[in-house]
Amino acid sequence: MKYKYFELFEFASPDEPGSENKMKKDFIQKLDKARDIAGVPFIITSAYRTENHNKEVGGRIGSSHCKGLAVDLLYNGSRDRYLILNALLKVGINRIGLGKSFIHCDVDLDKDENVIWTYDY
Repeated sequence: MKYKYFELFEFASPDEPGSENKMKKDFIQKLDKARDIAGVPFIITSAYRTENHNKEVGGRIGSSHCKGLAVDLLYNGSRDRYLILNALLKVGINRIGLGKSFIHCDVDLDKDENVIWTYDY
């Protein structure tokens, strides 16, 4: 599948070549649509993670990243944060974590929906 704003390799875990194929395609389609709405780049800092990589980066046990259902996006300033957050909500991505320089978003139906939380980092 081809996406307007993303190359599939951007979603791979750094320790497993080809792991980008473990991402849920409908989630990537939502991200692609959100990117179009936001009008600012979505810079992926973390997407699919192997269990080992998740442990290395301090991820939680049961992380949505390990299911191919989550990404972390870098943002540059409050305007980009607003535009990205607004676009994610418009496309139905409703599990969002806000960090000082990144936004975590996921579509993990095994977890509470319609939540926004903050990170201290």
